[in-house]
Amino acid sequence: MTSYPRLLEPLTVGPATLRNRIVMGAMHTRLETLDRPTERVAEFYAARARGEAGLILTNGYSPNMEGRLEEDSEVFDDSTDLGPHRVITSAVHEAGGLIALQILHAGRYAKHPFAVGPGKDRARINPIAPRPLAADDVWHTIAAFARTTELAREAGYDGVEIMGSEGYLINEFTAELTNDQRDDEFGGDFARRCRLPVEILQAARDRAGHDFLIIYRISAIDLVDRGMTGEQAADLARQVEVAGADIINTGIGWHESAIPTIAASVPRGAWTFATQNVKDAVSVPVIASNRINTPALAEELLASGTADLVSMARPLLADPDFARKARTGRSEQINLCIGCNQACLDQIFTNRTASCMVNPRAGHEIEFTRRDPVTRKRIAVVGAGPAGMAFAVNAAELGHRVILFERNDRLGGQVNLAAVVPGKAEFREMLGYYTRRLAGLGVEVRLGAAADAATLEAGGFDEVVLATGVTPRIPVIDGVGHPMVMTYAEVLTGARVPGRRVAIVGAGGIGFDVAEFLLGDAAESLDPAAFLRAWNVDPTLATAGALVGPPRANVPRPGREVTMLQRTAGRPGARLGKSTGWILKARLRQAGVRMVPGVSYTRITGAGLHYESDGQPAVLEVDSIVLCTGQESERTLYEELAARGIGARLIGGADVAAELDAVRAIDQATRLAYAI
Repeated sequence: MTSYPRLLEPLTVGPATLRNRIVMGAMHTRLETLDRPTERVAEFYAARARGEAGLILTNGYSPNMEGRLEEDSEVFDDSTDLGPHRVITSAVHEAGGLIALQILHAGRYAKHPFAVGPGKDRARINPIAPRPLAADDVWHTIAAFARTTELAREAGYDGVEIMGSEGYLINEFTAELTNDQRDDEFGGDFARRCRLPVEILQAARDRAGHDFLIIYRISAIDLVDRGMTGEQAADLARQVEVAGADIINTGIGWHESAIPTIAASVPRGAWTFATQNVKDAVSVPVIASNRINTPALAEELLASGTADLVSMARPLLADPDFARKARTGRSEQINLCIGCNQACLDQIFTNRTASCMVNPRAGHEIEFTRRDPVTRKRIAVVGAGPAGMAFAVNAAELGHRVILFERNDRLGGQVNLAAVVPGKAEFREMLGYYTRRLAGLGVEVRLGAAADAATLEAGGFDEVVLATGVTPRIPVIDGVGHPMVMTYAEVLTGARVPGRRVAIVGAGGIGFDVAEFLLGDAAESLDPAAFLRAWNVDPTLATAGALVGPPRANVPRPGREVTMLQRTAGRPGARLGKSTGWILKARLRQAGVRMVPGVSYTRITGAGLHYESDGQPAVLEVDSIVLCTGQESERTLYEELAARGIGARLIGGADVAAELDAVRAIDQATRLAYAI
């Protein structure tokens, strides 16, 4: 008997029978911008179908030109060549899966000059003001949604998902925040604000017939001022059901909301109360979404009646075989999404294609065709941080014999530092996955073994891979050896504990992590109740947008005083991740952190940190100074091997130490394993 009976139970809904309750949620990937786009997209989705996902939702396609999210975003209308789409749908069907096309009109989030919306107000996150849609324009938009639905059927899709959440066009019509300027059939009171989604669903059903799956993604909780209340969301859900939706998917928050919704700083299952509100209002199946990344949590939500299906977008980036592993009793081998967003959302928001930190094959499936090596090699890997572990696992999976040396008494390297920062506890899942895979693959792991050149030379290895990592960079500052000075590594490992007044020298990602470590509350990212209290979210959904005050307004300030300083004149934190940096900055602002850019350090004395700002000397009286001033590649062993004429390959921080970049390190390690 399976450990997850509800999760793996088939579900017949409308014309479709899903083999389980796992839905691959829609994601922007930009794969269409790369070479061989149709082949890439087809294999991307087919891999998840082979992994036994019950239903796959595509990235969003606009029903017309105005609805494009960006200038180069794809439109699905009468001008669309359906041939490539038929290749994609056929690939999924041949792999035993079902696939639905998401129809997304960006509304006022569109980043092009033709953006439209229910009113003229500009979104907080977009410099472009929309053109208000006249009533005739709205009717044309409804017809466009219906035509796209019809075309999707012709292209071989099993259904469509109509995107009515996250602050896009339909959601803009349903909320008072963005639809308080109209006085026609599509705006004003709540009944008229709901007319657009109802008319779209009715028109789509009329064009597609009743043997075609139609999903509606509702905003279960808006998390913006003058958003819908829980009662209104439930009312809209009932209207959506009557209008023809076979399934209701639940979206959480608007993209412009000041409340985090999917990052690792959000506890797992934090939004299930909003899903439950929708579930209680309707009789059609409801999908739960956001921060559900384990089969155990998914099973719990289904068994409790919170939802009928679970949406897993990023978790199926991390492991396309998630469902199959759960079914076959190998859930401990699932490569879990850690909610870091570094290779998926952060790359999308900076005009790059999406992949995954823990699975760099994601989005690059056609580049990683597995093959047995011509020669099975004996490979030494030195260093068991993310790069070393990733290489060892991939090389062993490909059939090589791997011996992994680690000078410390535990695996993980810099992962161990990241995991102690509040909001980054999910990094422990990465470490757990690699630990289990190394053992399962029979990799010989030698902990407490500092491999030297003589050992490697005598070991008879065909390849030597060095993932020896980095050491903290010590800046040239007079007095830097003062007893109050410590490195970020000493702080995060607990080797040294800073005092009450702290100066952090360096305001890059590591500096921000140290500040959060010193000031943050780990419970916020682990306990849903603590998270909702901190961000002033109303779990009863009684208030508009489910907000009860400014985010974090009632969080008490910690006892420590922290000042962050940086040499460059730019804004501190400018290089943090697009999707998560704002969360960290909001938490530190509330904690009273002072940030000082554009400084030059003079010296360190018992009086504190001496520096100049705007040409004026200053002294920061502190108890401790934490150096977050970058890293140096650790290449001592590499140089010793080179002196003996032994070639070695550098990966991870040992190769490039400009930043602690686990995305680059794991990708590089994985590609090297396939290349050897």
